[in-house]
Amino acid sequence: MVKDGNHVVQPKAGVDGLSGLPSPMGTFGSGSTLPPANIIEVMTTLTTRILVSAMTSTVAGLATWVIRAYRRDFMNAQIRLSAVPRHYDSTDFGTVEYAESGAGEPVLVSHGIFHGCDGGLLSVRSILHGHRIIAPSRFGYLGSALPAGATPRDQADAFAALLDHLDVPQVDIIGISAGTTAALEFALRHPDRTKHLIVLSGSFPGDPTAVAPPAWARLLYADLPLWVMKKAAPAQFTRLMGVPPGFPKTPEQAQEMDEMMESIFPIGPRAAGAVYDAYISNPAVNDLPIEKIAVPTIIVQAKDDPMCAFAPAEQAAHRIPGCVLAAQESGGHLGLGQSAFTRAALDDFLKVPLAA
Repeated sequence: MVKDGNHVVQPKAGVDGLSGLPSPMGTFGSGSTLPPANIIEVMTTLTTRILVSAMTSTVAGLATWVIRAYRRDFMNAQIRLSAVPRHYDSTDFGTVEYAESGAGEPVLVSHGIFHGCDGGLLSVRSILHGHRIIAPSRFGYLGSALPAGATPRDQADAFAALLDHLDVPQVDIIGISAGTTAALEFALRHPDRTKHLIVLSGSFPGDPTAVAPPAWARLLYADLPLWVMKKAAPAQFTRLMGVPPGFPKTPEQAQEMDEMMESIFPIGPRAAGAVYDAYISNPAVNDLPIEKIAVPTIIVQAKDDPMCAFAPAEQAAHRIPGCVLAAQESGGHLGLGQSAFTRAALDDFLKVPLAA
C-alpha cells in the first residue's frame, strides 16, 4: 500500500506495488492466481526443456561433425589410393594387382597387414634406393583375388607367376610384418628365383603374436571402427600399429607415424586380406621349416617391437643358415627413427656377392 497525496493506492492483485509489474510470486489467499508450488513446477519444466533442447542440439551437432569428418577422411583415403598407378595380371590364382616404382635391380615387396601394393611401396620408400620395386597386393587386398582355400604357399607361387608375367627371372624379396610368411615360403619354394631374402619386423615360429585372434576381432576390420579408434583413442590406435610407449620422439617420427597410420585406409578393400592374414597366413609361419632356407637372409627387428617379439627373430637367425640379424635398439614395429640404420644394413647386405 502506497500513499499518494491524500489518497491511498492499493496495489492490484498479482502486481508488484513498487514497480507496477506482475509479481514473480503472484498473490495467494483470496483471489490467488499462481501458488508458489505451481511456479516451481513451471520453472522446473521450463528448465528441463531448455536442457533437453541444448543436449539434443549438442548431440546433433557432434553427429554432424563426425559424419562430415568421416566422409572427408574417407574421400582423402580414396584419393591417396587412386593416385597409385596399379596394374593387373591374370594368374592361376586369380587376378594379381601390383604397382611399381624406381629402376635398377628388382625387389619384390610382400607387404604387411592392412596394406596393399600402395603400402608396399610406402614401406620401403626410405630404406631402398636405386632399385626397381615390385609391390603386389597379396591375396584379398585391394584388386587381388582371394582364392578359396588359399595358403601362403599359393601366395608364394602367385608371386612367381607375376614375375613370369614381368619377365623377371630373379629378385630380392622383402617380407614385412604379416607378409613375412609368404616371403619365407617364396624363398623355400623358389630358391632359384630368390637372390636375397629380407625380413622387416616379421613374425617367426614361436612368436606369441603369431596366433589367430579371437573371432570377434574381425569386427574391427572395417573403416568405421578403426577410424573411430584413430580419432577417439589415438594412443590405443598407435599401439595397434605397433608403436611402443615414448614414441614418436621427434617431429619427423610423428610425421612418419601419421603417414603409416593413414595409409591403411580405406579398410574396406583390404578387409578380406587382413582377415586372411590374421587367421590363416600369420599363424602358418609356425609350421615353416626355416632351417631349410638356402638363400642369403637378413632379419631386421626392433627390440621393442610390441607386435613381433624379438626373441623368436633372434632364434630364427640361428636356425636359418648364414642369416644376418640387424637388431634395432628401438623404433617398434614401424622402425621409427631407424631408416638410416636399416638403409645402411640393407645396402651392405645386398652388396655381398652371391655364391656361384
